[in-house]
Amino acid sequence: MLLKFAKYEGAGNDFILLDDREERFTPDPARIARLCDRHFGIGADGLMTLRRSSELDCSMRYYNADGSEGEMCGNGARCFTLFAEHLGVGGEVKFFDAADGLHMARILRTRGLAGDIEVGMLNVSEIRDGGSWWALDTGVPHFVEFVPDVSAVDVVGRGRTIRHDARFPRGTNVDFVEELGEGHLRVRTYERGVENETLACGTGVTAAAIVTSYVRQPAVHRFRIEVPGGELEVRFRHEAGTQHYTDIRLTGPARRVFEGEFDTENF
Repeated sequence: MLLKFAKYEGAGNDFILLDDREERFTPDPARIARLCDRHFGIGADGLMTLRRSSELDCSMRYYNADGSEGEMCGNGARCFTLFAEHLGVGGEVKFFDAADGLHMARILRTRGLAGDIEVGMLNVSEIRDGGSWWALDTGVPHFVEFVPDVSAVDVVGRGRTIRHDARFPRGTNVDFVEELGEGHLRVRTYERGVENETLACGTGVTAAAIVTSYVRQPAVHRFRIEVPGGELEVRFRHEAGTQHYTDIRLTGPARRVFEGEFDTENF
């Protein structure tokens, strides 16, 4: 069976997008892993399907590059929103569900096949303090550690070890954070499910910004964050004296790279 797809990227985090409103695609983990393979498939950090929703504009499901289902992907959600826009689904503000719950996204501006997208993330209500590290869930679990220079970190080696640490029974994404100034960070992330460093991680920069505000910059609620694939922004509200972070917004670029089709029998 031939299926059309589109390839999108958000700050270098790249994804395969499928318009599955007719529900022709079966999300088989082995097939998804083959499609995401960079040597034998299309190549991507993950795959997303867009399906109909009876109450919202559409429904998003995200799958990691290894074929496992992920709860949420911040950069993926921005690409998904632009994909929906290109399909004519929803308005300037779009409402969709993902495995972690309901989300709102706003098209801030478009430039040809690219755009700047703001995505609403789920609230955070608990931050685990490990002394020299912090853990929280921003849609998926994240481990955050501050370092003096992210360029000197063995992200893959250390990230893989922490990702499989027994302290985190669900596994975890791993974020290394360098403070560049007030409201200004540099972040590198090892992603669970990709099992490698990615050029950007939306839930990761969200975790980094919230932990930085919680631990080191309590008066700052908006962060500019440099990642290997570009720059992202995170802003939020915080209830003083608590671990409650609400109205969390992730903003950054998204772009359609190309379109094509594949034969399911070939994967």
